[in-house]
Amino acid sequence: MQENLRILLADDHEMLRAGVKHILEQHEHLTVVAEASSGEQAYELYSKLMPDLLIMDMSMPGMGGLEAIRRIKTRDHNAKVIIFSMHEEALYAIQALSSGAVGYVLKSAELGDLLQAIKQAMLGKSFMSAAIAQKIALKSLAGEYSSIEQLTAREFEVFCLLAEGKKVSEISDLLMISQKTVATYQTRIKKKLNIDSAVDLVRLAVQYGIVS
Repeated sequence: MQENLRILLADDHEMLRAGVKHILEQHEHLTVVAEASSGEQAYELYSKLMPDLLIMDMSMPGMGGLEAIRRIKTRDHNAKVIIFSMHEEALYAIQALSSGAVGYVLKSAELGDLLQAIKQAMLGKSFMSAAIAQKIALKSLAGEYSSIEQLTAREFEVFCLLAEGKKVSEISDLLMISQKTVATYQTRIKKKLNIDSAVDLVRLAVQYGIVS
């Protein structure tokens, strides 16, 4: 691992960012060069600073983590992104890694997980908190993947935004795609999930802990 790592930290909770920054900078080779509170800001700062590593929350106001990963990876296909998330459902980790993240660390995990994820990322390897890795392994062995896990990363993001009550026009603005494209994703999602209405969609999202 290189001696000095320049890290961009993105999370919409200022106190959490401050805490993580304090912990990281106790290690001489880790420096937080900038902080972002949204996916849009994370993308802008990444493009400007080109840090060695981005540590980012998955759920932030505006552009979410998945879309931010997608845009950053388009800008720099070598970008190293670690998701630092409260979401303990396996499907979140699956979608994050499918979008290009190299690590998925739970906020409830021990500090060592984040440090290990950083080390593995800089070695070109991936890392997941043990609790998430175990859930994915058990689902794989049992063949218990849910219908939501059949969604592509983009479909999953649209699904989450619809479940939050966002309108097609709002999703269009957030993801910078046409309303027609959003409507097409909406149709695909309903077909894959075998649902007919917005109520069914929200009910499914609640079932999987995506919205409360």
